[in-house]
Amino acid sequence: MHLGILSRNSSLYSTRRLMEAAEARGHTIRVVDTLRCYMNIASHKPRIHYKGEDLEDFDAVIPRIGSSITFYGASVVRQFEMMGVFSLNESVAITRSRDKLRSLQLLSRKGIGLPVTGFAHSPDDIPDLIQMVGGAPLVIKLLEGTQGIGVVLAETEKAAESVIQAFMGLKANIMVQEYIKEAGGADIRCFVIGDKVVAAMKRQAPDGEFRSNLHRGGQAELIKITPEERSTAVRAAKAMGLRVSGVDLLRSNHGPVVMEVNSSPGLEGIEKATGKDVAGLIIDYIEKNAAPYKNKTQGRG
Repeated sequence: MHLGILSRNSSLYSTRRLMEAAEARGHTIRVVDTLRCYMNIASHKPRIHYKGEDLEDFDAVIPRIGSSITFYGASVVRQFEMMGVFSLNESVAITRSRDKLRSLQLLSRKGIGLPVTGFAHSPDDIPDLIQMVGGAPLVIKLLEGTQGIGVVLAETEKAAESVIQAFMGLKANIMVQEYIKEAGGADIRCFVIGDKVVAAMKRQAPDGEFRSNLHRGGQAELIKITPEERSTAVRAAKAMGLRVSGVDLLRSNHGPVVMEVNSSPGLEGIEKATGKDVAGLIIDYIEKNAAPYKNKTQGRG
């Protein structure tokens, strides 16, 4: 097969591992800078050009779309879908998972465990919003934030009011969530491929920090997850429509709750913590499932 990786940086660990895994299985693979793709949108023959050439010979593409380029990246993926190219994660699923509020609403509709979450526009509603999620301490999140950036723990209601008012004053979109104290600053990253959790790790925040992201100094270790956690992760990925995803869970007193579903999960932390060839499992999935015009949305999203 001839595979393409939509990535802005060919030297990133995840990109390199996917290339190695594909080549080890006898495939040809090429990294394409998403922002250098440009599109010929025509009803009779949609096309993608890249640095002056026509990209039309890929059997499948692997989107590694950063959050800062979601709009353009999803447009490129959609164009590939219109050309009949199999996309590991489809454009609709990527945009769905990147919208934090929409993704929580979709998970809620499927009855998947979530932290109590509030969303409001008017400063007049702040006191009731705080009570809605159980009062302080609570977590305030920027909807556009990634890797723990724009996430604030407010330990008192006065602090919560001040932070929410400040964000609202900046016209920032935020949501407010209950603080799952019993999680102890740890979360579980479940790596889902198809309908299976193929690897899982526990991420522990450093002392004095509640965000467990590895980019913020969190430590990762292998963990054995429960059948309920495994089922929750798979159901969450399916609700987003993602074939490959990283589902972040917290262990709460009322069972596992989903914090986020990531459409471009990094491979470095999970591979090093678990010792599993996750990149190889992704290529195996593509081998078994890729076919022309097999995308569910066919670029209609």
